[in-house]
Amino acid sequence: MKPILLLAACAAASLSSSASASAAPTANQLAAVADKSRPEADTKRDADRKPAEMLEFAGVRPGQAVADFIPGGGYFTRIFAKAVGPKGKVYAVINAPPAGAAPPANPPPIRAVAADPAYGNIEVVQVPLVEMKLPAPVDLVWTSQNYHDVYVRNPENGRKATKAIFDALKPGGVFVVLDHAAAAGTPPDPQDRLHRIDPALVRKEVEAAGFKFEGESTLLRNPADDHAKAVFDPAIRGRTDQFIYKFRKPR
Repeated sequence: MKPILLLAACAAASLSSSASASAAPTANQLAAVADKSRPEADTKRDADRKPAEMLEFAGVRPGQAVADFIPGGGYFTRIFAKAVGPKGKVYAVINAPPAGAAPPANPPPIRAVAADPAYGNIEVVQVPLVEMKLPAPVDLVWTSQNYHDVYVRNPENGRKATKAIFDALKPGGVFVVLDHAAAAGTPPDPQDRLHRIDPALVRKEVEAAGFKFEGESTLLRNPADDHAKAVFDPAIRGRTDQFIYKFRKPR
């Protein structure tokens, strides 16, 4: 093979295996992040979380339906709501309590977000996560720093949830997993002491559910993280090594 053709082939192979050099955020995505309705506590985290770049990597566009799987306080849920616009829909998916369990003393914080008139296209869906039943198929399922919670405590439940996510997506839909990286080869920990997961394990399990790996963003990678500390350790909190994988459901 001629040198020029060899270089071209290597470049093509590199692009096919990674999406780390993604396009710049669109004006709509930047506007969603700049939304004045967002609380200050969220905007202070933007420098570390790079939300506009995350929207572009995930391919979020106006009019889409997005499921934010385990949304926490709604950091990304609010941004998705503005990015998909009034013709789009955002489902905030939270876990249903066990049958017969007493109601929590305080409602999940995402319910207050969905009740805010500024975010009228957000709907809270409370279902067993291993089922992930949604009112309608979606274009994107996003989970941020939560896949480890579902999988490492109980891998079988993690596999069920991943298959349910596959079923909830439209053909050609996207599943994005952003999570704290564990050291290569780290096995699941039922105690979830580090709140991390091996990226290779995530890829293996998600592909086993039928997804095709589409690429990785390295924007939140941190080689200074030795992966030995829990993510809440003050020495590393907010600066963990994080991987972002993009998968697609075949059409």
